[in-house]
Formats: sequence, C-alpha cells, structure tokens
Amino acid sequence: MSNIFKKALKLAALTLAAIAGMPDTQAAYNPAITSRGFVPPAPPRRSAMPDRRLPNLGRDKHGFPFYHPRQLNRVVRTTAYTHSESDHVGYGPRNAIGTYLKYGERVRSAAADWSVYPLGTKFKIKGEPYVYVVDDYGSALVGTATIDIYQPNKSLMKQWGRRVVEIEVIEWGSSRLSMEKLVDRRRYTHCRQMYAALLEQSRHRNTAQNRRR
Repeated sequence: MSNIFKKALKLAALTLAAIAGMPDTQAAYNPAITSRGFVPPAPPRRSAMPDRRLPNLGRDKHGFPFYHPRQLNRVVRTTAYTHSESDHVGYGPRNAIGTYLKYGERVRSAAADWSVYPLGTKFKIKGEPYVYVVDDYGSALVGTATIDIYQPNKSLMKQWGRRVVEIEVIEWGSSRLSMEKLVDRRRYTHCRQMYAALLEQSRHRNTAQNRRR
C-alpha cells in the first residue's frame, strides 16, 4: 500500500508541476475564462480623432489615419486572428518572437505593423480591462494602421470580426528590438517592408537630432 500511496503522491506532484508550467496561451482553453462572455469595447470618442495641432501623417488603404506618436488616444480599425487559422497553423500558438501568444485575464497578444506599433507596444481598448501587447505581426497588416487582436479560437475570432475601437497607448515598444528581430527575415516581403520603414524612421530621428545640436 505504501508503494501505491507514494506513486499517487508522485503523480499528483507531476500534475501540479505541469499545470504550473503551462504557457500563458493555455488560459485560452480554460472554460472558467472563455465562458465568461464577450466583453465588447466601448464606442470611440470624438476626442480620440487625430489632433489637428499635430502633423498630418496621412491615411492607410482602409482610410484610417496614421497618428502622430504624441497622440496616445486614437481610433483604430481592428481585426481578429487565432492560431488555428490556415496561415498561422504552422507556427502553432506562438508569436513572431517565438514565445506563446497571450490570452490571460490581464495581458493579451496583438499583431500590428511594427513600423507603426513597434514590438512591445502596450495599449488598452476603451471599455475592456485588458492590457494588449504587440508581440506579433502579419503580412496583411503591413502598411496599415490596423491592429489584429489575438483570440484563442475561431468562435471568438468571428465574434470580434472587424471593429473600430478607441485605444490608449500606455507604453511604446522598441523600434531597435523590432529591427533586430526583422533583420534576418528580410527575405520575406512584409518583413523587408517593415524593416525599411523602421530604418527610414531611424534616419529621420538622427537627422532631427543633428539639427538640434
């Protein structure tokens, strides 16, 4: 009996260790989280439209503005994606930097053009309690101001659909880290385009700094 008891304790310990070591993305499959219902964003406010006192940076192919970095509240077009889609299934539940996509009660993953929202950018969507972090990208996002919101399954992805929301950027990511991740991926068109845009931005910043000296 003592051997059986020891085996049972060992199995319980291994199970607890496995649960503790599960990646963040596993929370997506926890019914206690996904069954709580969809949290719809609040409607955008007029005050989040582009500030006319800041430079006009134009619009993307969807007609949405590219905001000046100083304006943190902004109205953006969002879409949704999941790791089981045909164009993502090869990567599984991992993002562009090789870590697990996040879908927790506090932090969730998002994808964007890294020359618009650099890797590590954190933002909140008005009306939702989550912090989203840009840790992924997608070829369809390049050249646009669209943000792709990660969802753990196709049902939630379809429920999100396309939404115009208000976001607040709470922390800008790193253009340098974005370029470091992209430099060896320039054989892919979308990575090459993001890298080139980031490089051009860096040159402009350096030129502006030199003029101020």
